[in-house]
Amino acid sequence: MDDRYGSDVLAAGWRERGAKKVARVPAEIDLVVEVAGDGFCGAVTRREGQHVELEDGKGRRRVFPLGKGFLIDGEPVELVAPAAQPAGRRRTASGSFAVADQPARVALPSRILVEGRHDAELVERVWGDDLRAEGVAVEYLEGIDLLDELLRTEPPSATRRYGVLVDHLVPGSKESRVAESVARGPHGRHVRIVGHPFVDVWQCVRPQALGIARWPEVPRGTDWKTGICRGLDWPADSHADIARAWKRILGSVTSFRDLEPALLGRVEELIDFVTVPQD
Repeated sequence: MDDRYGSDVLAAGWRERGAKKVARVPAEIDLVVEVAGDGFCGAVTRREGQHVELEDGKGRRRVFPLGKGFLIDGEPVELVAPAAQPAGRRRTASGSFAVADQPARVALPSRILVEGRHDAELVERVWGDDLRAEGVAVEYLEGIDLLDELLRTEPPSATRRYGVLVDHLVPGSKESRVAESVARGPHGRHVRIVGHPFVDVWQCVRPQALGIARWPEVPRGTDWKTGICRGLDWPADSHADIARAWKRILGSVTSFRDLEPALLGRVEELIDFVTVPQD
């Protein structure tokens, strides 16, 4: 006689018997998932240990532990850490594939020039691996006003090209006038000046990377960096306070995804300009 209740209701695994199996899905970058508990839906932008960061369509970011509790196309899934990439397939912070054990090249005569130390540190943070692989040095001018002196003392040539990154490159700005003057001058063919529209390179970091909705508005007549710090309720009474604020901002950048597109394309353009042979 058949026992429709089974032979042993207390046997191991009785809770799982008949339950629907949940798919285990690697939390790859750009994978779009929904959080079953509250409906938050976003793409994977970062993984840190056993946690994953999601960004929704409005730029809001939240961190969740890996595991169950997620949906893909309405179906429950368990997010797991992706398998380790084969050697030589690691991506750099700029998104390019890293080459294993590749030594840094001797610096080329051509170089990338930026206005200040913060600009140089941000470029190094994201493109440092790529620049070392290509042999490109980044130097800072301490202001676009010093570019003319450099062009006189160390004139560029077909084998020594300068790619220059400036802040606030918008129509009518001082930076745009300098760029137009250099382009018309005797060194224009070997110098390329590009820039982003923001007042300072700080704003090239996406607010979401810092966990804020937007950068504060700075009243006219207020030192910009001081105004930003005060708008964020950060200390701003000394140079040390401003330096700590920048370290906090820089520390929030882990890859190109944390930067504004207006900067990304310009730096890539300069790298190509100083490394690709000219006709």
